[in-house]
Amino acid sequence: MSTLSAAPSVRRSLLDGVSTHRNLSAAVLVEHALRRAEGVLAANGALACDTGERTGRSPNDKYLEDTPGIHGNIDWGKVNQPMTPAHFSALEAKVMEHMRSRKDVYRFDGYAGADPAYRLRVSVFTEEAWHALFARTLFINADGADLPSWSQDWTVINACNMKVDSPAAFGAKGPVIIAQSLERKLVLIVGTRYAGEMKKSIFYAMNHDLPDMGVFPMHCSCNVARGNPEDVALFFGLSGTGKTTLSADPNRDLVGDDEHGWSDMGVFNMEGGCYAKCIKLSRETEPEIWDAIRFGSVLENTVVDPHSRVPDYDSAARTENTRVTYPVSFIRNARIPSMAGHPRNVIFLTADAFGVLPPVSRLSPEQAMYYFLNGYTSKLAGTEAGVTEPTPNFSACFGGPFMPRPPMRYAEMLRDRIAAHKSDVWLLNTGWTGGPYGTGSRFKLPWTRTFVNAILDGSLKRASYATHPIFRLQMPTAVSGVPSEVLDPRRTWRDGAAYDAKAQELARKFRENDTKYAMTPEVRAAGPAT
Repeated sequence: MSTLSAAPSVRRSLLDGVSTHRNLSAAVLVEHALRRAEGVLAANGALACDTGERTGRSPNDKYLEDTPGIHGNIDWGKVNQPMTPAHFSALEAKVMEHMRSRKDVYRFDGYAGADPAYRLRVSVFTEEAWHALFARTLFINADGADLPSWSQDWTVINACNMKVDSPAAFGAKGPVIIAQSLERKLVLIVGTRYAGEMKKSIFYAMNHDLPDMGVFPMHCSCNVARGNPEDVALFFGLSGTGKTTLSADPNRDLVGDDEHGWSDMGVFNMEGGCYAKCIKLSRETEPEIWDAIRFGSVLENTVVDPHSRVPDYDSAARTENTRVTYPVSFIRNARIPSMAGHPRNVIFLTADAFGVLPPVSRLSPEQAMYYFLNGYTSKLAGTEAGVTEPTPNFSACFGGPFMPRPPMRYAEMLRDRIAAHKSDVWLLNTGWTGGPYGTGSRFKLPWTRTFVNAILDGSLKRASYATHPIFRLQMPTAVSGVPSEVLDPRRTWRDGAAYDAKAQELARKFRENDTKYAMTPEVRAAGPAT
């Protein structure tokens, strides 16, 4: 199988003649970042940086160059906003002018995609050293022998400090612009220091290209039983729903925590690192992530005591969306190379802010299609600009902001794979119980881990089930280690009538949302009763 199509030769010479620091070691990049006052060295060895005004992604400021070659493949709308080729060219020229004016420019060359059959070469140019370190932790580092003849497929230029006085001149709405061209294979980042934009832009690129290669791209984490590469589990979900936390299991090997492809041979990680939320992090609840935060990792927007330099993971003074990035190899039980077989279990994660969905449900194939297409969850505080508290949200395929193609294309790939490999599909609610956000409380992490363990060891598959009267979900009636009343969400509310009303409200939202999709009658019938 060939690699993804190569970029035009002009991309390969991008920024030639500009003095760049290329593929520096983590130690040197940390030294540069400290010297330039881009961050501080925390007591645990991580480089702690502040991303400025934007402490999350800026999806409303993301644009895609609209060209005849890709126009018919794209699900245009709020997520995929068009930018004319003329505006993209004008922005590129301005970005190049800005980067050439910098005293220091940093370059990282590496791969996206652990499977050599499907990987792409990525070159990232940044004006801040810590952004280069971020790229070094998140992408797969190129071997030194590959660099002399390096020819990138994709180029990312992060001009985070560039000022845009007239956004309209580039067809944009504001001073923050993330512009991407699927034909030029170029990403331009302007006006935001939030490093996650680099990572997600390449994920977006692979979400466009991989389906044409017969690979299903997925916004999910993945782990595998130690010693059994066929006992694979996937965890789909938006940021903050538990992908990283639940896949970091001391009894299983980690394949990756966020982005994967599912080919005819199995699952592979698209990245070389992990990007975990830090808020409320503790050694007791998440020991694997705690121990991975050390020299060579990057903390974002985490409060650090100015005297002891100890990170305060409980503080949300900067944002709820505090983050750490580290190479996947920093997890003791990481699987390198990051590849595994076909999934035995597929788990959809939803953080239900209404507090009405069961904590765990087994899905039929039709329900799997229905809930995947709707992608119901809640945007959690800080993960996107302007989100200050959990907000109920439908995000197609549990990754709407990163999916350029129509959702049905991805849903059909999921349907075909779970049928071919007889994968079991589950819906796991990591959100609220006993009431909606503001009244109820979030499910306890130990309970959620108990559900996951019961899924993976096969005991939940053998359990007895009851049917939810509104959502028609199959709820287990007993799970060892979890109080039985927790399994039926209505029993956790003080007022049953209030629960019924709230559940009906969410059911109506599902039905309003599912009209967007050309579902079969069987799939549509698998949704909630209203």
